[in-house]
Amino acid sequence: MSGSKHDYKIAVYPGSFDPVTFGHLDIIQRAANIFDKVIVAVLNNSKKTPLFTVEERTQLLAEVTRGIDNVEVDSFGELLIDYMSARQAHVIVKGLRAVSDFESEMQMASLNHKLNEKVETFFMMTSPQYSYLSSSIVKEIARFRGPVSDLVPAEVEEALRRKFANESGKK
Repeated sequence: MSGSKHDYKIAVYPGSFDPVTFGHLDIIQRAANIFDKVIVAVLNNSKKTPLFTVEERTQLLAEVTRGIDNVEVDSFGELLIDYMSARQAHVIVKGLRAVSDFESEMQMASLNHKLNEKVETFFMMTSPQYSYLSSSIVKEIARFRGPVSDLVPAEVEEALRRKFANESGKK
């Protein structure tokens, strides 16, 4: 440890958020209580085929976080560490649901720290009521018209309903 003090007031919470769930919102709200500013950064990952476009995910996040003053929603497509530098942020916030999340997240945190030693990763355990929740599970339930109102905000539930109504109309 170098002993130098860094300014850790701006945090970035990166993810695909496809779609945003109450588990994500739990982490966002709790991070917003700790940091001066939290940038929720939607990853534009060319390797994945998301249900929602980057623009749709960014819009949904903006809608469901509009009441949290120190939260900003953005998107990025470059290395996270480069995005962090561009935004002058030094903390990456990551939510952990289970021990199984920890191994890959620890590996990424170590790699990010190697790329920029001024960047720290802040792990937050998801609240127990959301430990089973993932965007994949939400999409699967919604695809088959199952109830998701206790898993996602109303705006997201409506967006899922519209998305899958359009999808079934194409067949």
